[in-house]
Amino acid sequence: MLGQACTVILSFADNIMIGWYGVNDLAASSFVNGLINFFIITELGFANGLTPLIGARFGLRDTDGIGKLLKNSIVLNATVAVAALALMAIIYLFLDKFGQDEALLPLIRPYYAVVAVSTLFAMGFNTLKQFTDGICQPVVSMVLLMGGNILNIIGNWVLIYGKAGFPEMGLLGAGISTLVSRIVMFAVFLLYIMKSARFIQYSIAFRTAAVSMSGIRKLFGMSYPLALQTGMETSTFTVSAIMVGWIGATALAAHQVTLTISQICFLLMMGLASSVSILVSNAYGQKDYAGVRQYATRGYMLILGVSATFCVLIYLFRYGIVGLFTDSPEVSSIALSLLFVLFSYQFGDGLQLCFCNALRGIQDVKPIMLMAFISYYIIAIPTAYLLGFKAGLGTVGVWLGFPVGLTVAGIFYYIRFRSKVRQIEKNIRHGSC
Repeated sequence: MLGQACTVILSFADNIMIGWYGVNDLAASSFVNGLINFFIITELGFANGLTPLIGARFGLRDTDGIGKLLKNSIVLNATVAVAALALMAIIYLFLDKFGQDEALLPLIRPYYAVVAVSTLFAMGFNTLKQFTDGICQPVVSMVLLMGGNILNIIGNWVLIYGKAGFPEMGLLGAGISTLVSRIVMFAVFLLYIMKSARFIQYSIAFRTAAVSMSGIRKLFGMSYPLALQTGMETSTFTVSAIMVGWIGATALAAHQVTLTISQICFLLMMGLASSVSILVSNAYGQKDYAGVRQYATRGYMLILGVSATFCVLIYLFRYGIVGLFTDSPEVSSIALSLLFVLFSYQFGDGLQLCFCNALRGIQDVKPIMLMAFISYYIIAIPTAYLLGFKAGLGTVGVWLGFPVGLTVAGIFYYIRFRSKVRQIEKNIRHGSC
């Protein structure tokens, strides 16, 4: 949770500093981050395929197996990251075709290019993070994320506003700061894993392991359903940003403010959900199926508690929080109205995060692709369009697609998890008889 909180702080710092620099810069940042986050979170979903496999091996104390998994994962995830960057390069050529305000394009293009390159290093960091999380060492990535936050905030201050002898670069400066901080975090993380005494047994296993095509295929089989699921979920928010951009720059800026606030709840819940995946995978590797069920159920109770607490705090301090991002009355008014939609989808978001990760922990990931497709593409996005434009509800209507899609997804994942665990336990009983 603290590691994910660092991501929240990073996003908060970027948007506050950009928001105070200019409304157009904030709107351009919203559009670009909507596109880039689709790739980053999809890649994170792909990297997440490593965690349950590492967790199961860790439950069995199979150090050599963990070393082989890490090497195969680095090769596979590096390939995916380069392919994603190639797709982002193609999208760059068509940035003027998304229906955004023409005045934003000179800000969008350079910022997009720099942040797109930074995704290579974000993917590298996420790959290493899945390894350390899977062996129950999440403190390492948390500390590095904290350090990266500090570096990025300093870089923003220097490059956005032109301090310490550097030129004033505005939004582009924020992009360069993000790139530098991601490069440094990845390099330090890799060096620490390879040189630290804490990881010496895994470092040796990693160095001596050979790349295995069969191992890569198995890892790909675990990873691509998770990538598609997270990609479909994230693309719902990306499409919503494009839709809100049709309404205008002010609405898009408000969308970015509220979405950044939403990430407080989402990323903290994601931190808890990731721990559910790790603990479920450990229990699954040891064939402790009662533990599998308990970790998922108790994890969801924790997720709901954390989410409810933060929603209450956000509501109580809503004016001050929104005021951190902008001094525009128009942007603030829209953002405040969106907060109530944000509160409404926390139950569904927590449900889908917890039980998607529980399914990941028991290595049952392929069914979630169809469930995600129905929830987000068949239900959420059409609902957002109909309510936003056909029903005339504007930005609020677009946002109302979120609680619908997330709740449907959560119910699907919950039913699948319960069914799968019952099936496993039934098979064991029949086998013992």
